[in-house]
Amino acid sequence: MSYLILGASSGLGREIANILAKNLNNIIIISRHIKDLDAIKSDLETKFKVNVKCFAVDLSSFEDVKTFLDSNQNLLEEINGVLFPAGMMEPSDSILNEMSVSNKLMQANMGSITYFVSKIFPIFLKKNAGCIVGFGSVASLFGRNINTVYAASKRGLESVFESLAITALNSELKIQFYNIGYLDTNLSYAKKLLLPKGSVKKLAKIVYKNLNKNYKKKYYPLWWVVIVVAIKILPFSFIRFIYKFI
Repeated sequence: MSYLILGASSGLGREIANILAKNLNNIIIISRHIKDLDAIKSDLETKFKVNVKCFAVDLSSFEDVKTFLDSNQNLLEEINGVLFPAGMMEPSDSILNEMSVSNKLMQANMGSITYFVSKIFPIFLKKNAGCIVGFGSVASLFGRNINTVYAASKRGLESVFESLAITALNSELKIQFYNIGYLDTNLSYAKKLLLPKGSVKKLAKIVYKNLNKNYKKKYYPLWWVVIVVAIKILPFSFIRFIYKFI
């Protein structure tokens, strides 16, 4: 089996690559920096004796993504699944972004992934086999004064995967989507967070276990489901009120 991981140098991306390789799957890893990818490739090939290919692609650049897809059609036809633990954040992200900043955030968090899906889905549909796994964020649950465009893009990505699942209804394709809360990664290290952080290793195991299951949309950590239900019940006026105190 062979899988493509977009965003493989992130904490979650690394863990997914590790568990796939540990179970003797060949993998294609993609991220922005080739140095990080080379280190992952060397580690996994040494440990598990699998074949790892790596490509440096900037997800915030449509041209970079298009060039990769146009140049690697044969590679895409060989894979059995694709996973998108990819994302991009900017510390200053708000409603006041310069257009160039917002465009990059939208491209990295939704546009590039949607474009990847548009190229891979027909290949899997023709084979009537394959899995496509997306990752969102609980940041997308309601409007925000920080990480504004990031959250909006992740909300849009969730809608894309819902539509993808509906489009794949009469096929054997497996579509998964995970809305993720705080994770125990370098990005959250030493940060004071309102809620506990989830284990990246545990999430990677859940993702691997569900690869061949029918459509699933899950929250991780699981207790976020309670928060999601509460938020959807509450009127937006109450959410605005809460923001005055956080």
